[in-house]
Amino acid sequence: RENPALEDLGFVQQAEIFNLVRTRRNAIPPVVDAKDVLENPERTLQLLCEAAGVEFSKSMLSWPSGLRDSDGIWAKYWYGEVAKTTSFQPYRPTPSEVPARLRETYRHCCECYERLYEYRLH
Repeated sequence: RENPALEDLGFVQQAEIFNLVRTRRNAIPPVVDAKDVLENPERTLQLLCEAAGVEFSKSMLSWPSGLRDSDGIWAKYWYGEVAKTTSFQPYRPTPSEVPARLRETYRHCCECYERLYEYRLH
């Protein structure tokens, strides 16, 4: 969308889910930053597995190309590039020019992101 509403972007909802889980479980839920995954997938996934009580396997670092039935009905819209890969791709920064009409929305998203970022696994 050209002019997404704050609620369309998911940052507020992620912060709310984090707070809900933190309150109900009286523990900090694991937070993963996509940049960390791309810069160091093995280490980040090891930390996530440890936090979740799941055994890490190097097989988590690669996969066969293509879509899978388990990807769900939105896969063809969301996973186009992922379907072409067989492993995590290097992090590539994207331009961060924010149009004036979206700066307030961007500011709110950044606030939510930064609150979660301080708890990220690293």
